[in-house]
Amino acid sequence: MAATLSAEEEQATRQFLEEINKWTSQHGVSPLSRELAVKFLMARKFDVLRAIELFHSYRETRLKEGIVRLQPQEEPLRSELLSGKFTVLSVRDPSGASIALYTAKLHHPNKTGNHVVLQALFYLLDRAVESFETQRNGLVFIYDMAGSNYTNFELDLSKKILNLLKVQMVKMAELRQHLPRDCLPQHLGGLLPLEAYSWNQQLLAGQNGEVDPVDELVGIPVEDASIHVPGPESMRPQELLTHLGRLQRSGIHQEYEELRRETPPGTFHCAQAAYNQERNRYGDVLCLDQTRVRLKPRKNERSDYINASFMDGYKQKNAYIGTQGPLERTYGDFWRMVWEQNVLVIVMTTRTDEGSRRKCGQYWPLEEGGQEVYGHIAVVNQRVDHHTHYNHTTLELHNTETCEQRQVSHFQYLSWPDYGVPTSAVTLIDFLGSVKRQQRKMVKALGLQWTGHPVGPPMVVHCSAGIGRTGTFGALDICLSQLQDMGSLNVCQTVRRMRTQRAFSIQTPDQYYFCYNAILEHAQRQGLLPTNQ
Repeated sequence: MAATLSAEEEQATRQFLEEINKWTSQHGVSPLSRELAVKFLMARKFDVLRAIELFHSYRETRLKEGIVRLQPQEEPLRSELLSGKFTVLSVRDPSGASIALYTAKLHHPNKTGNHVVLQALFYLLDRAVESFETQRNGLVFIYDMAGSNYTNFELDLSKKILNLLKVQMVKMAELRQHLPRDCLPQHLGGLLPLEAYSWNQQLLAGQNGEVDPVDELVGIPVEDASIHVPGPESMRPQELLTHLGRLQRSGIHQEYEELRRETPPGTFHCAQAAYNQERNRYGDVLCLDQTRVRLKPRKNERSDYINASFMDGYKQKNAYIGTQGPLERTYGDFWRMVWEQNVLVIVMTTRTDEGSRRKCGQYWPLEEGGQEVYGHIAVVNQRVDHHTHYNHTTLELHNTETCEQRQVSHFQYLSWPDYGVPTSAVTLIDFLGSVKRQQRKMVKALGLQWTGHPVGPPMVVHCSAGIGRTGTFGALDICLSQLQDMGSLNVCQTVRRMRTQRAFSIQTPDQYYFCYNAILEHAQRQGLLPTNQ
């Protein structure tokens, strides 16, 4: 049913759309439709400023929680929608508002992750307010704790639901002061027989697995959706410990071997071109055409190639640039890339020489006060801070063509052994923490100059080939972010997806096994596992 609005409401709708679509055009996403604009305005009684605030709050919440590309016919979302945990009742309250119900006793945190519950909640609420009558009169949400016990509650999930929906807590006996008995289910003291599944089944019957259009309409571009939110096979720390105990080292190595056999999903034409061969440190470590970093065109240059790949992070597209250790002949290309991609932090997980082998060129001035010019970028070493396991060097970049200058932080991890992997993950995880704190600090210092992703521009990560230690660093960052945010993670899925962007990421079975142990070591330090395990 089309929305019939008053003249004042039509004026508010035009004003809202004008303001929001300025924002969508600036960010390269689809303009908002009138239909969806009315939903936001209805929710705020056509107060334009409050509706704009709601739009951005809604969008940011969905991005933060990774609630994009909702596909109701696919598992585990389909089962969650049909669980009866959430439903919309067949009646309205006396004011005409719809009544939605969340039944806490049907939730079992050990079986269903928070992420899936929130996906279902957003999907069903979006569908419930498709009705113009509901938009006009609102929606009453009942968070039903009747008959539930401690095992049905996940504190973080409950807080998110209560904060999201601004639920007012009342005792069951007081519920009838807010809603008449014929609007309440029988188990809550009402007269209504509860058919929890009917609305949900009817809803799904009309869906053919298409992507939720709300993703595009609220300005969440599908291609920007994070690919590193853990899926249905994610594990909590205790489950990860059990998995590792069951498979042992040999089983985890076999898990890696199955990943290693998978063919990269793309082509290597540019990396294999004869005129680009000398830009590859290793002839068998190439970047995919689909994810490679392209240098900006310059006069009299035949190629835009550098052996570097964009890699997504946790809820962040292009969080990293995974690249090889620069060769002397590619120093200029490397610093060009750093400048063009607005990089703030460079992470180096190797020494320039290990054993008797050259692993990476000395591509920055090593001593404080030193200066080198690479192509059209002059690099000055302003300061070196020596830590037990790493060095942090502050570099100043001068673009000799534009006369601009910027600061870049260079972190070099020194405690990775010549062969194998570290015996303990503590120093590497602490190093990762220092790197991320510095990135946040530098993004904050940019202030309004930075208009991209809140976490900042891509972080350059390299070792020698740009796949082994580089992949291990990225996998740990992603998995530990998953653990912190959602309480669960998926190592195998993370590595598989990383390899679709930086082919061959995680180079050895021992690096893969190290990721598992590092996560468990961190979980134990954080008190997420018993100390005697």
